[in-house]
Amino acid sequence: MTGKKVYMDYGAGAPVDPRILETMKPYFTKAFGNPSSVHSMGQEAKKAVEKSRRSIADLVGAEIKEEIVFTSGGTESNNLAIKGVAYRNKKRGDHMIATTLEHMSVINTFKYLQKDGFRTTCVPVDECGIVDVEALKNVITDQTILISVIYANGEIGTVEPIKEIGEVAHERNIYFHVDAVAAAGQVPINVIDEHIDLLSLSSNDLYGPKGVGALYIKTGTKIQPIVHGGGQEKGMRSGTENVPAIVGMGEAARIAKKEMKSESGRLSGLRDRLIEGVLDKIPRSFLNGHPTMRLPNNANLRFSYIEGESLILSLDMEGVATSSGSACTSKTLEPSHVLLAINLAHEEAHGSLVFTLGRWTTKEEIDYVMKILPGIVRRLRAISPLTPKELLR
Repeated sequence: MTGKKVYMDYGAGAPVDPRILETMKPYFTKAFGNPSSVHSMGQEAKKAVEKSRRSIADLVGAEIKEEIVFTSGGTESNNLAIKGVAYRNKKRGDHMIATTLEHMSVINTFKYLQKDGFRTTCVPVDECGIVDVEALKNVITDQTILISVIYANGEIGTVEPIKEIGEVAHERNIYFHVDAVAAAGQVPINVIDEHIDLLSLSSNDLYGPKGVGALYIKTGTKIQPIVHGGGQEKGMRSGTENVPAIVGMGEAARIAKKEMKSESGRLSGLRDRLIEGVLDKIPRSFLNGHPTMRLPNNANLRFSYIEGESLILSLDMEGVATSSGSACTSKTLEPSHVLLAINLAHEEAHGSLVFTLGRWTTKEEIDYVMKILPGIVRRLRAISPLTPKELLR
């Protein structure tokens, strides 16, 4: 095994930016007060929480910082948004719509609600992963209370026509929830312009600490809490606030907004260098997801006649960390539901590899991957009984 370490799995987990860690440190040992306390130390902590709330609101274009509710992460935010709207608005309707590309925290929440009497519909996407807006319109009924669409799929990188879908939901008076975990900080988001009522966010995807997230809830949205207790976060999410993590997420949001344009441009260049290099040097290799409407840090590639797991292990032996799909589904041997949703055959889905780049990815690392990957693919194809002989010449 080589001593070289190249990390290209930022979609699964990102390091905390040292600048963010520095802002968090005082809230572990010095400014450790409880934000609910009325004394000065408690109020100091509350002030820090509210500052972070403002930074996160600014990142997504929310004008009112109180529309940001802190949670434990993207999964809880998705659960609060979907279950909260479902149970609060059950008398109004029992039907909800999502897409076949959603994160498992949305898909499994929908399945849970089905057992509780709700009806759900998942609309299809095309071969690039773009939501079929006409199909979505056609399944709306007078009982539809929520539409939930991922802003950008973190596995294949495709960015959805969120504003167009938001306009449909707004015209029909249906709540619109967006899972923006993979997209926030990568592409500009504006909850007002895009008619978004609820938006899920995660700290770690912004280079902040794990275990904290947020949900934007537009003023006037009828939603009920799913965690009950002391009434923190205006009753929407009880439990003592994780002040150091919230401070970290706030600083992460501030940095992301400030640096988004330059960093997204840098990552897009590296992404394209990797994609073009693979497609040029490795025969029977393909790009999954939309060729242009995609996240700047995502390259999902598939290779005929071999499996992604073998590629991951071989790359890891050379010091490169990558993945074959969402970290939340990597424990199963089943092919990715996302890749099946874009009409890939099972064997094609199994041959896919996901590179997610990040703040510390360099051109030299891209070139290193391109140096070793063609040889790895050739070696694995040589031992595969599926590989045509002409491809091995």
